[in-house]
Amino acid sequence: MNRRSFLKSSAAASASALFWPSVSHAALPTAKITRIRFFEAPVVMPLQIPLLQSNMVVVIDTDANVSGIGEGGSLDSLTPCAGRLIGRNPFEIERCWQDMYRAFHYPPGRERLHALGALDLALWDLKAKALGVPVYELLGGMNRNHLECYTTTFRGGPPNATLRDRAAACMDAGWRLFRFDAASVRGTSTYDARERMVEVQADCRAAREGVGPKGNFMVDFHQRFALSDAVRGCRMIEEFAPFVVEDPVQTDAFLQDIPKLRAQTSVPLAAGEELGARWDFHQLVENHDLDYVRCSLPNVGGITELIRIAALCETHDVGFMPHFTGPIATAAQIHALGPFPGPVVFEYNYGTQPISYLDEFLTFKEGKLYANDRPGLGVTVNFDRLRLVATIDKPGPDRPTYYRPDGSQFTW
Repeated sequence: MNRRSFLKSSAAASASALFWPSVSHAALPTAKITRIRFFEAPVVMPLQIPLLQSNMVVVIDTDANVSGIGEGGSLDSLTPCAGRLIGRNPFEIERCWQDMYRAFHYPPGRERLHALGALDLALWDLKAKALGVPVYELLGGMNRNHLECYTTTFRGGPPNATLRDRAAACMDAGWRLFRFDAASVRGTSTYDARERMVEVQADCRAAREGVGPKGNFMVDFHQRFALSDAVRGCRMIEEFAPFVVEDPVQTDAFLQDIPKLRAQTSVPLAAGEELGARWDFHQLVENHDLDYVRCSLPNVGGITELIRIAALCETHDVGFMPHFTGPIATAAQIHALGPFPGPVVFEYNYGTQPISYLDEFLTFKEGKLYANDRPGLGVTVNFDRLRLVATIDKPGPDRPTYYRPDGSQFTW
């Protein structure tokens, strides 16, 4: 090949790469959203009881005979956002997200953000199915061989196992770390924080003995402590080198107290399971007051918002430890966080048990989750085992919307 031919070949290759997104877009069919259905699972995970969780199954249907599956929300919180999607192009995910977020003028509270996120999961599932690829391929491809996990309460070990025994059995089972909470009380609701912190110290000593010098454990302070008790507690357990201390202070004081705690202890800190979009906690990430964020899907507003949070975390070297969530949202988290270059540890409680209404779900083995190559989110729903709650097929509510001259949305 002579120099001129080589240059022409290189230019053609560069042009091909430059226009790759257009080629992908051209592969998508022309489509409009015609209907959105909400289904109730056989075992209901009700919103806000006791956590902002929901396993409501959301289905977005189109006139192109392609549907997307999401999870989350409640009938009241889903309905307004769903109406805004009727008649729209489902493949313009960012445009749909911005409209659902901004159309109601006031920023969404966490309940509506959770519902918005459920619909966003369905939009990503739909687009990836239309292209015949897993969602993670639209986000740069997987960047890890598996997702490491821990379970909220590890129940293995011998009969009458001590905390030390369970910690050892947890490591033998292949989990990334052993978790326990901050000395919960039994038979009473009276909790003396100063007194219980002595028990937390003893539990951390036993956990370290159980996991051994190369194993890992975490302790969840569960927002039970004021700053002074959190500082005292973190210092008391530093010698046992916990993998992380979760929710070390009360949630309402996160922005005020976590930076102060960070300056007074060497233990890694994680928080954020109750938080929503990145505006709730970006300062804690930017100042590296946290080592891990605990935000999860669909609570943050779906995959669209989570990948923005991921970019923020990568910039400031902060990892992810997402809170447990519904099964479809858990699958979505694999797609959203599999490409993330920083550390990720899932809180995962389904183990190898089947989900009664999911004919295809996740691959879990020895404390680890594995991505699959099925299109979309990689789950297959058996609708015969679900109860249809509502169908939205008319647009609304009608809201004034303002656009910049280039057509992008901003708040009315």
